[in-house]
Amino acid sequence: MAPRYLKTGTRTSEEKKQQVNPQVQSTVREVIENIRAQGDNAVRQYSQRFDKWDPASFKLTRAQVEEAMRKVPEQTIKDIKEVQHNVRTFAQAQLASLKDFELEIQPGVFLGQKNNPIDTVGAYIPGGRYPLLASAHMTILTAKVAGVPNVIGCTPPINGELPNATITAMHLAGADEIFILGGVQAVAAMAVGTETIRKVDFIAGPGNPYVAEAKRALFGEVGIDLLAGPTEVLIVADERADPYTVATDLLSQAEHGPDTPAILITTSEDLGRQTIEHVDKLLLNLTTAELAGTSWRDYGEVAVVENIDDAYALADEYASEHVQILTENPREALDKMHNYGAIFLGERTCVSYGDKCIGTNHVLPTRKAARYTGGLWVGKFLRTVTYQEVRSNEASGKLGQLCGRAARAEMFEGHARSGDLRAHKFLGDRFEWIDGDDVQHGYRPRR
Repeated sequence: MAPRYLKTGTRTSEEKKQQVNPQVQSTVREVIENIRAQGDNAVRQYSQRFDKWDPASFKLTRAQVEEAMRKVPEQTIKDIKEVQHNVRTFAQAQLASLKDFELEIQPGVFLGQKNNPIDTVGAYIPGGRYPLLASAHMTILTAKVAGVPNVIGCTPPINGELPNATITAMHLAGADEIFILGGVQAVAAMAVGTETIRKVDFIAGPGNPYVAEAKRALFGEVGIDLLAGPTEVLIVADERADPYTVATDLLSQAEHGPDTPAILITTSEDLGRQTIEHVDKLLLNLTTAELAGTSWRDYGEVAVVENIDDAYALADEYASEHVQILTENPREALDKMHNYGAIFLGERTCVSYGDKCIGTNHVLPTRKAARYTGGLWVGKFLRTVTYQEVRSNEASGKLGQLCGRAARAEMFEGHARSGDLRAHKFLGDRFEWIDGDDVQHGYRPRR
């Protein structure tokens, strides 16, 4: 049976997904090409234009980093270190799950796998609306755990000032270089390289629509983590859930911006209606109500379904970035759901923990990308490569025979002759020469 909606948004996330802002695309294209052509001069012009920021150097010295850290409250530094301990511990466990191996697939034939870290990573730490310290942990720290030797961090100024807490988080996460530089100009500078900013191989980190478009435009020239859209939250709740908790947790994510889909799927119409009432009341005094209220009005949905299996099935269709399970048996969602960026089980576990402190990565797929990818993790900063070695003459000769037949089935004569040559050298297969009088060139296997 189809779900019944107690509330739908005035706009849908699918509608938002399909929108293309030509002005954003045009601006991003202009910035990238000018930085490609003019380097640091263009970076400075755009920093002045967009952030009113024109320091002697965008790169912080060690002394500037230390001065910034002295301005951060001691408790904040302790909290940063505790959160980074959680992130580091989980990332190290992920790394330990990735194994190099070598396999003797048949006698004398060895195949292997290695996980090599990317050489240079650029981490973009947003800071326009909020100082997002956690993004430093999720990008810089995870890259360093993966073994990336060079991590460059960029973050914008906040109201014309150094973001001291963000700088502290970036430094403690292990950034090798820190630049106070924001927006498209930061992403473009890292991607193409300038006189003072080295070219990176990979860019990670969330950002506004301009940053997202810059990453999309530069993908291929550099690698990227994800094409992130607005934050998303979806809650699956049964009649045992607390509607006040549901409302609070929906708004905790809706405050990220004015276009956050906040979805409730429930088996209880009464819970759905109570949740709507609580949301309306909470918005009266929430300091971020302008953003959260806009998201709730335009993208908030409350759907009632017949049973919990229907709830999980509908949630999988949404493929939301964050899924929170507030049911009697939350762990059953691990078996019954498959499409999500991260899942949060039970009332004791909220999405905000994932965003800020629990240790899993908060850079996650949006806009239904959870159907085909997970979020940022240690593995994104590694290149899984293979190697091959044939140590046996007999094995090489037999592979040569197989390669010759397989390649000719595809009409790749050059490939076939590489195999033929090994069959000749190591098994003594005879060939007929076919390229004129020069018997040193051209052959085919004996028929």
